[in-house]
Amino acid sequence: MLLTNARLCGLPNGAPHGGVEDGAILIEDARIAWAGGREDLPDGDHGEVRDMGGRLVSPALIDCHTHIVHGGDRAAEFEMRLQGATYEEVARAGGGIVSTVRATRAMDEDALVVAALPRLDALIAEGVAVVEVKSGYGLDTDTELAMLRAARRLGELREVRIVTSFLGAHAVPQGSEADAYIDGVCIPALRAAHAEGLVDAVDGFCEGIAFSPAQIARVFDVAAELGLPVKLHAEQLSDLGGAKLAAARGALSADHLEYLGEDGVEAMAEAGTVAVILPGAFYTLRETRMPPVDLLCRHGVPMAVATDCNPGSSPMTSLLLAMNMACTLFRLTPEEALFGATRHAARALGLRDCGLIAPGMRADLAVWNVAHPAELAYRIGFNPLHARIIGGRP
Repeated sequence: MLLTNARLCGLPNGAPHGGVEDGAILIEDARIAWAGGREDLPDGDHGEVRDMGGRLVSPALIDCHTHIVHGGDRAAEFEMRLQGATYEEVARAGGGIVSTVRATRAMDEDALVVAALPRLDALIAEGVAVVEVKSGYGLDTDTELAMLRAARRLGELREVRIVTSFLGAHAVPQGSEADAYIDGVCIPALRAAHAEGLVDAVDGFCEGIAFSPAQIARVFDVAAELGLPVKLHAEQLSDLGGAKLAAARGALSADHLEYLGEDGVEAMAEAGTVAVILPGAFYTLRETRMPPVDLLCRHGVPMAVATDCNPGSSPMTSLLLAMNMACTLFRLTPEEALFGATRHAARALGLRDCGLIAPGMRADLAVWNVAHPAELAYRIGFNPLHARIIGGRP
């Protein structure tokens, strides 16, 4: 199939937004065979020709950090925070992650799938083709596995690629002690999930209200033994050195990073670890300390943008809104936001076959009713998607 009369963005050509004004894309066997200016199109039989009507065509979007499989909601905590309670105060009062654990444990796998589908559909409706889904609201083996099985089923029920992250080291269950939980529950649950083929990466929450670097390191040791890549929630509320730990383990990404210092930035740059910035949580928690975007840029650390869709600190199911927030709150450029939701998001998941319009990439594309790529991050509460093309199929 040949797509013509398209304005392209997301090509690795060094142009602003990776753009081509009058472009074409040749698709063969679900992959991009050629992409570029229409005047440079190679001769030959290109099969079915589809006129894009001058619309913008980008790589399909990638949401590289979500918690969309969960039970319940935390609207009451939203009210508490509006009345002045901090994230830590809510957590220590028995709310936060622990309250979602109670609601998630009360649901079976089928119910978790049903609850997650509307959230997934909202992302798909905005041109998203890849969604990372974390466990972490079970904190026992049975529920952690049920969450991961539910995530896998989402990819069977919808035309979307699901990447799973085991997040057993998300919080300490009520009545438990952190070290005992890591050794007695989290690590055995990780081994069980891996044995079922449910885990693509291993994540953790390195924070004062969660787990120390030493405790996370024990989980990462097992991940390495199992041949699984790692990523980490790091430096969201304080600087415990989580990003440096993640970088030392060759992590795919370190996420949040509001309290990241220059030593952590340098470690990430040396390791090639992606910084995943999550403006939805920053906004919802009414934080005032931003991730060190200038430092990340200065050291050449790629920045991905994601929704962090979760019931407590970022109940957001719009990656386009996350791109806007990344620009308005964190001062990314629209180009950085676009690359953050495509090529850098792919890298944050360890994916090498998507996020770019280039030969050999999966033909996962988004077609937009916009005049310029910057509009994708510019508008608020407006979805300009015309169509998704997944695996070359409109």
